[in-house]
Amino acid sequence: MLEQDRFRPNHTKVKRSKNIKAMLIRVRTNVGVWRIDGLQDSSIVSDIYEAIKKERPNIVYEKPLSLDPGCQSNLSSDETLKSQNLQHGAMIHCRVDVSTTVETTSNSNNYTKRIIDKDGSVKMVQQAQNSENGFRKGMLALRDIKKHWTLNEFMAMDEQYQFKIQRQKESWIETDGGLSIERNVAMDFQNCLANVQFKQSRFGFLYGTVETPDLLPVKKDAYGNILGDPPHPKSKVKVEFIYEPPQEADPEAPEGFHVLDDPDEKKVEQLAELLGLQKVGWILGTPSREKGFTFTAAEIIMAAELQLEAADGVKPTPFVTVKLTQTPDGQNTFEAFQMSLQCMEMVAEGALELSTNPKVCQVNGTFTALQESKESKTVENDFFLTLVPITQHVSENFVYQFPKTNRQFLGELPTMDHVKRQLQKSGSQGWEFIDLLSDFHLLLYLMKFLNVDQDMPNICKSILDRDVPLPSGYKIIIASLAGLEGHY
Repeated sequence: MLEQDRFRPNHTKVKRSKNIKAMLIRVRTNVGVWRIDGLQDSSIVSDIYEAIKKERPNIVYEKPLSLDPGCQSNLSSDETLKSQNLQHGAMIHCRVDVSTTVETTSNSNNYTKRIIDKDGSVKMVQQAQNSENGFRKGMLALRDIKKHWTLNEFMAMDEQYQFKIQRQKESWIETDGGLSIERNVAMDFQNCLANVQFKQSRFGFLYGTVETPDLLPVKKDAYGNILGDPPHPKSKVKVEFIYEPPQEADPEAPEGFHVLDDPDEKKVEQLAELLGLQKVGWILGTPSREKGFTFTAAEIIMAAELQLEAADGVKPTPFVTVKLTQTPDGQNTFEAFQMSLQCMEMVAEGALELSTNPKVCQVNGTFTALQESKESKTVENDFFLTLVPITQHVSENFVYQFPKTNRQFLGELPTMDHVKRQLQKSGSQGWEFIDLLSDFHLLLYLMKFLNVDQDMPNICKSILDRDVPLPSGYKIIIASLAGLEGHY
C-alpha cells in the first residue's frame, strides 16, 4: 500500500506533491502526539500550523511550536524545516488550550463532549464513536478510504496496524563495560532519593560520551516493517554528570512527577557541548516496588519517546534508561535498560497507551498486538526491555562538590557562597584552581555571570586539557565574583 493511501486516526495530514519524498513531523502537545504527514524539506513551519488548523480550526496555542519540551527554543514560522535542522520523523513541541483542540474533519466517527475538569472549568474534548463499518476502531470505512480494493491491498494495509510482539534479545550497548556511570554521580543521586526515603519519583538527564562505530542500516520489508535484530556494532556509554530539570513530585501523575519549564535548558546543552559531552540517557528514581515490577506503562512510553528524540526516529540509539529504586528489604539498586525498536515504533505510531494496570501497556484500539499468534489488548511492559549491564568509574577530569541544580525541595539552592567555599580550597590538599572549577553544576551556576560565548569556551578548554593554562584574568574575575583573595 502506498504511504499516501494510509489513514490513521488523529493524524493531521497535508497534501503531498508527486515524486517528492515526503516528511513526517511529530508534534508533542499536552494532549498527545500529532503526526503531520506529507511535508518536504522546503516546507516552512507555517505549513505545520496550517495543517493543524485544517483539522482543529479553533486551536489556541499557549506556547508555540518549539524544539524543546519546555517550549523555550521557538521555531521560526517563515524558515524552512531543513534550515532549522528538522528531519523526517523529528519531534517538536507546543502547549495548547485543551478546550480548543476538537477536530473538525470528514471523519464522522468523532464527536465532542463537555467534561468538568479538576479545577471546575468546563472543557470540550474529542470522543470517538464506535462504528461497525469502520476499517478499524476510530477509522473510516474501507469504501470511504478507497473505492476499490484488491485482496493484496487490503492485507497490506491491515498489516500496517499489526504488531507481532517479540522480545529484542540484545540492546545497542556493549555487553562488557558498555555503560559506566561516574561513582560520585551515582552516589549523589542515590543520596538525593534517600533523603526522601524513596517516597517519590525523580528523574534526571545523563550527560557523558559515546563511542559508536558506524551502525548498519535497519532492514525492512516491502511494507516498511523492521526485520531482524538491531544491527551491530554496539556503543560504549560513559556517564559523567546528571542534570535534574525542574520538576514536581506527584504520586497521582502517571510518571510520578510533573516536568516544569526549564529556563536553563539551552545553557545545559551549551555547557555539555563545551565540555565534550552529550545527552546519553536518563535516570529515574522510583519508590520501592514489588519484585518483578520494573517500569510502569507511563515510564515505558516516556523512555521510548526519549529514545525516539535521541535517535531522531525509529532507529538504533545508544540512549539508555537507568532506574534507581529501593528493594522491599531496603537495598538500593541501579539497573539499566533500553526500550526495544518495536517499542519505539509502537510509541511513535501511538499504538501504546496507559492502562488501569500499570504493569502493562494498553494497545490502542486502532492497532492489533499479536502474542503467540493470539490477539492481545495489552502487552506486559517487560517485553519491551533489553538489559544493559552497569559498571562504575571515577572521573579523571571532573569533580562533584557543588550543590546540584533544581534541588530546592531539599534546600539545596546554589549561591556564590558555595562557589567561595569550593574554590578557596585551591592551594591546599593538592587542589589547584582549575581542578575545583571542573564541576558541571558550579560552571552552570557561573554561566549566570560570565559570557557564555566568549568566557566559557576558554574556561572549558583548560578543563579538558590541563596543558592549556587557564588565563589569569579568568581566575581574577571568578575569584572576585566569589569574594576570594589569594586563592588562585
